Amino acid sequence: MAAPVTAAVAAEVSRGKRAALSIAFITAVLGLPLWWKTTETYRASLPYNEISQLDILQLQLTVPIEVIFAKGTLTAEQQRRVPPSEPKEKQIVLNSHTSFNCRYEIKYRRTSSEEEEALGLYTLQDADETLQQLSKGTLGSIAIFIVPETSELYSKGVSVYIGKHRRALVKYSPNPSLHTEEILQTLYKKLQPVIQTLSFTEEAVTAALSNRIPIGRFSKDDFENSRRAFKTSPGYEITFSLLNPDPKSHDLNWNISSASDQYIQPFLDKLNPVANFSVDSQILYYAVLGVTPRFEKSTSSYILNAHNLPHVINPVEARLGSSAASLYPVLNFLLYVPEYFHSPLHIQDKDGSRVPSNAFHSPRWGGIMVYNVDYGSQEEEEFPIRVDIDMMRVMEVFLTQLRLLLGISKVYVPENYLLESPGNEGLTDWELDKLLWSRAVENIATVTTTLTSLAQLLDQIGNIVINDNVASEVYRAVSSVEIALSELEAGRLEFAFQASKDAIASSEKAFFDPSLIHLLYFPDDQKFAIYIPLFLPMAVPILLSLLKIAKEYKANKKESNKSD
Repeated sequence: MAAPVTAAVAAEVSRGKRAALSIAFITAVLGLPLWWKTTETYRASLPYNEISQLDILQLQLTVPIEVIFAKGTLTAEQQRRVPPSEPKEKQIVLNSHTSFNCRYEIKYRRTSSEEEEALGLYTLQDADETLQQLSKGTLGSIAIFIVPETSELYSKGVSVYIGKHRRALVKYSPNPSLHTEEILQTLYKKLQPVIQTLSFTEEAVTAALSNRIPIGRFSKDDFENSRRAFKTSPGYEITFSLLNPDPKSHDLNWNISSASDQYIQPFLDKLNPVANFSVDSQILYYAVLGVTPRFEKSTSSYILNAHNLPHVINPVEARLGSSAASLYPVLNFLLYVPEYFHSPLHIQDKDGSRVPSNAFHSPRWGGIMVYNVDYGSQEEEEFPIRVDIDMMRVMEVFLTQLRLLLGISKVYVPENYLLESPGNEGLTDWELDKLLWSRAVENIATVTTTLTSLAQLLDQIGNIVINDNVASEVYRAVSSVEIALSELEAGRLEFAFQASKDAIASSEKAFFDPSLIHLLYFPDDQKFAIYIPLFLPMAVPILLSLLKIAKEYKANKKESNKSD
């Protein structure tokens, strides 16, 4: 009877061993991989190689330039030897990761009969407008007409005329004895400052790359201009505010709607390729400045010193409304009419002289203008005084400040240059091109920095979720910035700027996607802390069974060796 019992026990032990081994095998082969896969952080693939290549930024900026010789500037022999095109290049290395190459694709030709007829008009302005009707040119391109010294278009002391469009007229004294190569070399030296005026400058491109290079690499003026202007944005909100701190004394009337349509809207229409703009206005009563002006006995007026101006904005800003709810940056323009007992009020600069415009602006915020009321012999009982604000004078100041805040700085040229006024539009075509050059480069620099930072962040923190939306935005940003770089190299500024806008929009969507911080504080040790209490009660019996099986196996092996 003992033999059957022993056989049954042995069979039961063998069955237990097989069950334990089977459970351990299934757990190791299927359970653990399945658990690890189902609890891992989802991370879509990203173009890390392409992003690392963008970290080394080498810009190729190509400017298409057309130089047109009028009759009387070259001899027939010289004209035959003029090449159809001639490139000029200059490489600027800012650091080991950032450089740009200025390439000027110069094409030479002679004037057509229609162009010669336009150059024979009475004034430079008429000639420029007629030439514009013949050929409008593309964004980023330049046309330079070389006219003889005998031309009657120029007034005394003027040798270079730069109009409202992408065109310049340059006087040139012909010299039949010079070879064509010498003429082109001499002419290029004369045209260089003209090209710099109509297109980007090395300093402007360097300032646009400021987030990739040390501050000391560009001049103080360019640094201040870059810090003054608002950063690139798909849109801007412009708010005009009339501050009336003394309604008992002043009945203020301003036709802001008509003034905006007349002076500001043409300027904004010209900037349509850059961004979208919205304009609104408001009147604030009992809004006072945060600084008490100083009375000056010699002039019987009140003074705001330059060192007090930074303290003016904060108290007023609290009344303007929060800009946090705005999707886009807000540009504030304030017209302040001082109280009766603080009038007249004048702004004084650091040198102690009065500011002619009686206005000042704050970088990346807006501007404030003080508008004094002429009371004359007004009697007290006739208050409040009706004040019709001169909107032309006000809008001229605000338009100047708006240009500065958008990065359109004043151009300084030699005395023999004549710059045409932009007119009612407030912006010339070549000023628009200069802005687009700077913004395109700034966008590309921002995108490359954003993508590089994002790639480093995701590579260092492996438990951040990378969903398909983030990955698609990153791929779109990389593709757009590559297109922008190729379009800049090809000299197509309009398409390059649009691609750079798409790139910066996609990169910011990816960088600020809420899903990127969903599991930021859920590392792997917390995952184990959660699941070990669930798996440990099941794992302990299996591990003990495996240890027991291993011991019995070793014991049986020793006995078999002894019997042998």
